Amino acid sequence: MKTLYVKFIVITMGIMILSSIFAFIISNTYYQQILKPDNDEKITKIAESVATYMEEHPTLDLKEHLNHISSVGYQIYLTNDAGEEDFFGAEFREKNLSPSTIETVLGGNTYHGILHFPQGTFVTGFFANELKNTIGVPFRYNEKNYALFLRPDIKLLFNEMHFLFGWLLLFTILLSIIMVLFSTKYLVKPISKLTTATKSLSNGDFNVELDITRQDELGELSYSFLHMARKLEQADDVRKEFISNISHDIQSPLSNIKGYTKLLENESVSVEERGKYISIIHDEIRRLSNLTKQLLLLASLDRSDDIVKKKPFNVSEQIKELVRNYQWQVSEKGIMLSYSLPDIEITGDPSLLNTVWDNLLTNAIKYNKTDGSIEISLEEKEDSIIVSFKDTGIGLNRSEIDRIFDRFYRADSSRTRTIEGTGLGLSIVWTIIKLHDGQIQVESIENVGTTFTIELPIYKQN
Repeated sequence: MKTLYVKFIVITMGIMILSSIFAFIISNTYYQQILKPDNDEKITKIAESVATYMEEHPTLDLKEHLNHISSVGYQIYLTNDAGEEDFFGAEFREKNLSPSTIETVLGGNTYHGILHFPQGTFVTGFFANELKNTIGVPFRYNEKNYALFLRPDIKLLFNEMHFLFGWLLLFTILLSIIMVLFSTKYLVKPISKLTTATKSLSNGDFNVELDITRQDELGELSYSFLHMARKLEQADDVRKEFISNISHDIQSPLSNIKGYTKLLENESVSVEERGKYISIIHDEIRRLSNLTKQLLLLASLDRSDDIVKKKPFNVSEQIKELVRNYQWQVSEKGIMLSYSLPDIEITGDPSLLNTVWDNLLTNAIKYNKTDGSIEISLEEKEDSIIVSFKDTGIGLNRSEIDRIFDRFYRADSSRTRTIEGTGLGLSIVWTIIKLHDGQIQVESIENVGTTFTIELPIYKQN
């Protein structure tokens, strides 16, 4: 049994066989305990009525009457105290009735052969064509004592039905086997497709097609697998884009540093130009350093949440301190900054959350318009806090909002060509918020402004 198809067939066949055996045992028990006594009682009443009728009609032709009864579906054995005997109807397969039984019936007792027939199988008990599997009743006719043994002629009663039942049973078994084969194929086929799709994924081919129209567990599994394949494809695209972006972001400043270093080697470069080149080199080094720090932070955040060291702190004071540090940049750009920061204490990692506020505030400054505005608000809502950073900057379109938290993603360069960045800041913000069991939402309109809203649990300590 190497394949699921074979296993399913074997198990199904095994279940059918075991079910048949158990059904047979239960049916046999039901027959032995209920049907057989009931059958014995009914045939006893029939035999007694036949005997009574013959006793009440002494002028009756006994043999002709019994022949008539046997023709409607009974096997009859008749004997008397003189030892005379006759058989009527179909012949008994075994005439193994003991003399003591005959003497008992001739003595005036009823013989319950059906009820006391050996506890054999169902077929033996009901269909056994034996003389001892009869009902024996006494009667007196023309001054002689008779013993009448009677049982239904099963073959005559069923006539051709037993052939029909035989064929019906055979066709039922054959059709069951055929249906199991086809139904198993139907069930196993999507699993085979899943196996093929899995191999395709392992080879880097994400273009897999599965039947997701089935309204069952396999259909749901196929849908989930297809969804996973799309996610893996997206992850692979992100990985490739990540490698491409990081290569570009490292190579670009290195090329600039290399180029300006060569220019500095030229002795004809003036002091003023030399200072300008050194400043550019310092800027590129600072850019590389910032990129490296952000990559290390992202790697730490991705690896585990052990980096998160939560403790109670005043989030309002933290944001106010950050605002004071950026006051000169705000003033230099002519931005009006206002805030509503009531004292609220939460439990979280102060260092990581400070990175969140830092990124959001610097973005609000960088992408804002000259003489624009920034509004920062903080409010407590049941067991959480809501922090909002609203600016009047260049804004974002729908496609940019959908990807704003992707790593190395930058907004349209035609609108932000004067802005330098790594494209990692908001990805770091999103990761830190998730590590704090929080949520972040973005609302933005192009050329109007952007609002970042963060919701964090307070985790107040008792």
